[in-house]
Amino acid sequence: QVQLVENGGGLVQAGGSLRLSCAASGRTFSLYTVAWFRQAPGKQREFVAAISPTGLNTNYPEAVKDRFTISRDNAKNMGFLQMSSLKPEDTAVYYCAADRGSLYRRDSETQYYYWGQGTQVSVSS
Repeated sequence: QVQLVENGGGLVQAGGSLRLSCAASGRTFSLYTVAWFRQAPGKQREFVAAISPTGLNTNYPEAVKDRFTISRDNAKNMGFLQMSSLKPEDTAVYYCAADRGSLYRRDSETQYYYWGQGTQVSVSS
């Protein structure tokens, strides 16, 4: 059983930066792939980033590649999403997700069992 709690959301101007954190409970966090998804009003939840259990491999969609960086600290059971050059279209509720196993092709919300409650990110123009 893994519980996830996100923090770090807020309001930022376009071009600014935010760092989201995801605190995980449980002793086996290092065996889980961790991902971030986001959902804007009226839109489907979309994949933002994922990181392998060891932290050696990451995956991003083109929309955020080169602007967002996912990382993790297994010793502290923490995941992070550093977001820079934020755009108004990045406005959404951001969710941390986790599931046991490798990173391979894990870019769909159906592939993750554990979810946080979400944190709001708002980017003003």
